[in-house]
Amino acid sequence: MKSNSPKFIFVTGGVTSSLGKGIVASSLGMLLQARGYSVTIQKFDPYLNVDPGTLNPYEHGECYVTEDGAETDLDLGHYERFLNRATSQANNVTTGRIYQTVIEKERRGDYLGKTVQIVPHVTNEIKRRIKLLGSSGKYDIIITEIGGTVGDIESLPYIESVRQMIWDLGEKESMVIHLTLVPFLAASGELKTKPTQHSVRQLMESGIRADVLVTRTEHNLPKDVKEKLALFCNVKKGHVIESVDAESIYDVPLLLHEQKFDDVVLETLGLSTETQPDLDRWKNFLTRHKNPSNQIEIALVGKYTSLQDSYKSISEALTHAGAEADTGVKVRWVYSGDLTPENIDSKLSGVDGILIAPGFGDRGIEGKILAANYARRNKIPTFGICLGMQIMTIEFARNVLGLEDADSSEVNAHTTHPVINLMEGQKNVTHKGGTMRLGNWKCQLEPSSKVFEMYGEELIEERHRHRYEFNNEYLESFEKEGFMPVGKNPDTGLVEILEYKDLPFYIGVQFHPEYRSTVANPHPVFVKFIEAAFMHKQNENIHATRKKI
Repeated sequence: MKSNSPKFIFVTGGVTSSLGKGIVASSLGMLLQARGYSVTIQKFDPYLNVDPGTLNPYEHGECYVTEDGAETDLDLGHYERFLNRATSQANNVTTGRIYQTVIEKERRGDYLGKTVQIVPHVTNEIKRRIKLLGSSGKYDIIITEIGGTVGDIESLPYIESVRQMIWDLGEKESMVIHLTLVPFLAASGELKTKPTQHSVRQLMESGIRADVLVTRTEHNLPKDVKEKLALFCNVKKGHVIESVDAESIYDVPLLLHEQKFDDVVLETLGLSTETQPDLDRWKNFLTRHKNPSNQIEIALVGKYTSLQDSYKSISEALTHAGAEADTGVKVRWVYSGDLTPENIDSKLSGVDGILIAPGFGDRGIEGKILAANYARRNKIPTFGICLGMQIMTIEFARNVLGLEDADSSEVNAHTTHPVINLMEGQKNVTHKGGTMRLGNWKCQLEPSSKVFEMYGEELIEERHRHRYEFNNEYLESFEKEGFMPVGKNPDTGLVEILEYKDLPFYIGVQFHPEYRSTVANPHPVFVKFIEAAFMHKQNENIHATRKKI
């Protein structure tokens, strides 16, 4: 149906944050796409950072990187995983970026001497950004998620912009979905609707009426509760949709579809509901995910493990790969800062694979090096991502090449063997935000390598986010001992992939393959990692059986 005038859906939140607006938006996008509509999703974040690239993961979860090098909110990862469609710089906008643009325009004199104000200058810039994706003519429907909750001071300009957009676009051209919490009070055994009523009232005071309510709840809403919400929140009967706690985020689209959520949305926008969504592939994925033939345990060794959203794309990539390999994946979250030579055996014993996670800074580095050493000595399938590859490099240099003080210059600027060094193009960089090597870069694979078999092609592109790289002065020493640089950037010679030829799976990659994994297309390296871990488990079981005999 593609049109130059797409329909707009705005998703707002109330009562509390972290209710799952991103999952609801992604689920709706997937359902509409499955009906044949061309859909994209964008996120507007109310914080003043220009992007989340400088935020500590404990503040905001992982920083997700798009193909064109934008450092974005983690919800964009959900959008891509559900829709199997790449996002871009235009899909995530922050208040910091909005104000930066407005101030730059003011400094250039674009406002012709006018007093620059929230209305109309900031709101006009927000509206321009909302419409930006629609100007391409690629999409029938654009879903816009507004971060935060209604009533937040930071969100007020966005709510006003949405009100103006609805007025500008006219009837049937836009709609608002409001996600709220309906808490259950165990003491009285009641579901309480008052928080939702207050949230909707606050939205109406801003001039916006919700067309659909999506209620996050631990329990199914009785008919009378739904009718009460419809009456007091001024929405139609049938437009109160419940989003009950689900076993998996991937159940959410099907649970919403059972309540005709996508029908309600299409009818509100005046679009055809004739074509039913093709959900067979999604259901097949869920069946494999929930009923795997095999089970393995992977240790994820990182420094932000107390907030698992810090590694959201990695954990989801393991889920996708596990379903593809018919294998359930249990993740053992291991904080690298706790690892010592004395406890390494107890912390990692019994795992079938080890994933050394990305990160920045010196905290927990020695623990990661211990984990890499443990994995290599015990021949456990090991996958290092970004800093994880660099950790595998340092461990190998110290314990195989005999370079005792080998290190990364990020951690130890005085090391005599900087096997990981600052990239040449980063040496004069002073600003931290948006200045790393970001986005898609090419990688030439060695045809005789294991990774070539995984990808099935010689030239690949993967997403990056780093400042430090393998030091090619040590290349010959690594090759001599069998830790082979089997993937390089064809233009710069930067080592992208190291593969230890003496082990079935001991691979480090400088890029972030987790960003490319989706439900429809699990990443091939993750799939092979899961398969290698299962093979390792089988072999260990065989050895254990033989010992008993």
